Amino acid sequence: MADILVHVDHADGDVRKPTLELLTLARRLGDPVAVHLGPGAEAAAPVLAEHGAVRILAADAPEFTDYLVAPKVDALASAVDAVSPAAVLLASSAEAKEIAARLAVRLGSGLITDAVDLTQGDEGPLAVQSVFAAEFTTVSRVTRGIPVITVKPNSAAPEAAPAAGALEELAVSFGPLATGTRVVSREPRQSTGRPELTEAAIVVSGGRGVNGAENFALIEALADSLGAAVGASRAAVDAGWYPHSSQVGQTGKTVSPQLYIATGISGAIQHRAGMQTSKTIVAINKDSEAPIFELADYGVVGDLFTVVPALTDEITSRTS
Repeated sequence: MADILVHVDHADGDVRKPTLELLTLARRLGDPVAVHLGPGAEAAAPVLAEHGAVRILAADAPEFTDYLVAPKVDALASAVDAVSPAAVLLASSAEAKEIAARLAVRLGSGLITDAVDLTQGDEGPLAVQSVFAAEFTTVSRVTRGIPVITVKPNSAAPEAAPAAGALEELAVSFGPLATGTRVVSREPRQSTGRPELTEAAIVVSGGRGVNGAENFALIEALADSLGAAVGASRAAVDAGWYPHSSQVGQTGKTVSPQLYIATGISGAIQHRAGMQTSKTIVAINKDSEAPIFELADYGVVGDLFTVVPALTDEITSRTS
């Protein structure tokens, strides 16, 4: 079978869930070969092997942390030269999409971003995308070069399929552009203890109907009872009720969780574009004519200040 390169998203060897999803999808196309850049490859290797990586190409150099994405592009290009893969897969994070675009230009190849599913076609990998604010679904393939494809988190459930996972050193030579932009400082993001919004299996979002920053405590309580991430509509963010980093929508983050709960959100197209591919959507709104109900799998017409606390209490009583 052909080799499929999978870029590993990790934090010092702690492999993030989207990478395990990529390995699962990669097995539909060929034999996954993981590319681990930066420290922690030995710690990550057992997890990658457990999820199907037949080989793990590892490289660690200060350039990966001291500079922006160009060194990682050099490393992935070196991996392509070493393996001659049938495709290169990356998670659809902001950084990975920039790496993917630069790599596609470097290889003279086509690029597909934000795929939600992958299958093997007669002429190569086929990527399913939700486009035009998720109003349409397209099936695309790259017609030139080695396909470079980014996949949205939560597009597949990670499935274990133990493989050899042989750890190999990847030789990388950095080009003159790799050190063009240096990272001069970093400020760690303050942890909330909740899942990352774009990777969470469950997301609870609040909108204009929450009616104030102090009332987002209700949304957070419901999210915590479910082990969920907290999102917000553009209206709530623009009003200063919740951080911009939590905005879900066309101008915010795109999420595709197993369960999305929209509370006090009308369902404007701007918001729908960021969550419409969620597997199950639950809407809570006192306006029975709100557009969000057209999209929802389950709807509750009622005051969120009554419904949300009751729902939180019920979930807590069943899980305690």
